Amino acid sequence: MLQDYGWSEALQSEFAPHAGAGLFPGRISAQHRGAYELVTDAGERRAEAGGRLLAEGPPPAVGDFVAADVTRDGPVIIRAMLARRTAFTRLSPEGRQQVVAANVDVAFLVASLEGDLNLRRLERYLVQAWASGAEPALLLTKADLCADADAALRAARHLAAGAQVLAVSAIDGGGLDGVRALIGRGRTAVMVGASGAGKSTLANALLGEARMAVGAVRADDARGRHTTSHRQLMLLPGGGLLLDTPGMRELALDAAGEGVAAAFDDVEALARDCRFKDCAHESEPGCAVQAALASGELDPGRWRSFQKLAREADHQAAREDPLLREENRRRWVAIHKASRARYKARDAGW
Repeated sequence: MLQDYGWSEALQSEFAPHAGAGLFPGRISAQHRGAYELVTDAGERRAEAGGRLLAEGPPPAVGDFVAADVTRDGPVIIRAMLARRTAFTRLSPEGRQQVVAANVDVAFLVASLEGDLNLRRLERYLVQAWASGAEPALLLTKADLCADADAALRAARHLAAGAQVLAVSAIDGGGLDGVRALIGRGRTAVMVGASGAGKSTLANALLGEARMAVGAVRADDARGRHTTSHRQLMLLPGGGLLLDTPGMRELALDAAGEGVAAAFDDVEALARDCRFKDCAHESEPGCAVQAALASGELDPGRWRSFQKLAREADHQAAREDPLLREENRRRWVAIHKASRARYKARDAGW
């Protein structure tokens, strides 16, 4: 059974020391308050995280491969986690890292075509998806309710930075084969997005049964209520695994600097063409970014989004690394000094 949930020879080799200690392998398929559902070769088991494991590091998350044992009184205790290949994370309102999904191969960023498509939100999700190590893909749901799905697809592809973009409809089945192809046998996919985006309806279509609860969306803003109450890893009929998650009201970036560079590769490419390496992209001579904004090559909304997300990622990274915080402070001081010197030289007519 565990092999159906992604267990491999590589994982078996990594698990060898735990096997020698008498532990058995499993994968976390769901998480509830204080407890986990664990898939093992002996079936599904209810489990708890060991106190030492929690004291030494972050708690296990859905998708993690773990080593567990059965105590004298009977409950299953998770003693160790195997190394994560990928992790889609976000910041909690308290500023702590939350692992939404571990060991996923593809991150489905789900947005509804019912109502206005929020491109800025998609950019935020793309940043975190690229930073996770998983392959991002944009799924635009409810295509059957959109008068001009082609225009929405073009807009999404413009900012996708190489990620696949699919328009799908769980009602008429449009685009579902493309989604299944991205998952594939032995691969794990996570679906993330706002409430009302249609994640649970899409999950039911892929499962071939109405397993996940769905709810109506509000007519005024096309938003829905949280129908998925916890993260759930599910085995699909044709193989492959799907992890459904509760809707997110917002996604706070978790030190995703590399994700910003990947999601905004067009902006990064323009910045590399600036005359000055320390260009602040304001009014410096030879600024390729400002030239692209003036010519219409770069959308002002995308540029503002890049600036906002880059600052947010830098701020979070600096919170975690005092040396990086000081380095960033010095870098921005140098940028401002260089800018003032250039303005002074320009005004003096040099």
